[in-house]
Amino acid sequence: MHESLQKAVTKVLSPLVRLLLRHGVSHAEFANWAKQAYVTEASEHFGIKGKSPTVSRMAIMTGINRKEVKRIRELPSEVGTGVSKFNRAVRVVTGWLQDQEFQNDRGKPDVLRYGDPEDSFNQLVKRYGGDVPARAMLDELKRVGTVDHQEDKVTLQHAGYVPHQSESALLDIFALSATDLLTTLEHNLHKTDQRRLQMSVAYDDVTTEGREHFRKLSAKQGMALLKVLDKSLAGFDKGTTSSVTGEGSHRIGLGVYWIEDISSQDELAAASDKEDKPT
Repeated sequence: MHESLQKAVTKVLSPLVRLLLRHGVSHAEFANWAKQAYVTEASEHFGIKGKSPTVSRMAIMTGINRKEVKRIRELPSEVGTGVSKFNRAVRVVTGWLQDQEFQNDRGKPDVLRYGDPEDSFNQLVKRYGGDVPARAMLDELKRVGTVDHQEDKVTLQHAGYVPHQSESALLDIFALSATDLLTTLEHNLHKTDQRRLQMSVAYDDVTTEGREHFRKLSAKQGMALLKVLDKSLAGFDKGTTSSVTGEGSHRIGLGVYWIEDISSQDELAAASDKEDKPT
């Protein structure tokens, strides 16, 4: 069992290690982060009868000595992960894409006016951004390259909240999306009788022409699917629709992502050409 687990986890860690190496993070620094994750997960999910485990029990479970467990548990909680800000920015952009009030005659996102409380961009943020001020939301969308702001006009640059000019925003999305996917995969391994939706389509010998065809098709169909799902789900979200009532407060959703191995033939060829060129 441990051999299979080791192979699976090593493979999962590969893209994470690439990210860490690009950012100059050493193995020792990553090991410290991993210890924090071990202690956090043990504390939050492996207690008995709803109670957090003792330091001694956590030391036994994690293999980290009691002194180190105690030190990690006393570290200040992390704040400002960007997840809340990300979620609200997504809601605003999605509302811009979906709500007819903020679209032009062709059903495309309209150029909105920003300034007075009654201006269209301000109203968009008021409707979909919760308690975030319009100025703060505009600054965030500008920071990541999602909108263009000229005088009193705001133009949507991309069909979704996809940061193009902020590495920190991209890392927020990386953390959120990777955690969501791994949480579902771990759940399906642990609770085989209550499996969550987990599907994908991939082939391993596709031509370059086929890759480009599928890239365009998947982008178009994926966006169409997410728009339908977003419209349906928003109707049950108390934070988005003020008239919604009912019990529970769940974070649920569905992710769509592109699959392509880093070792694709085109990338290998490009890397080879780069190595052959004189410097």
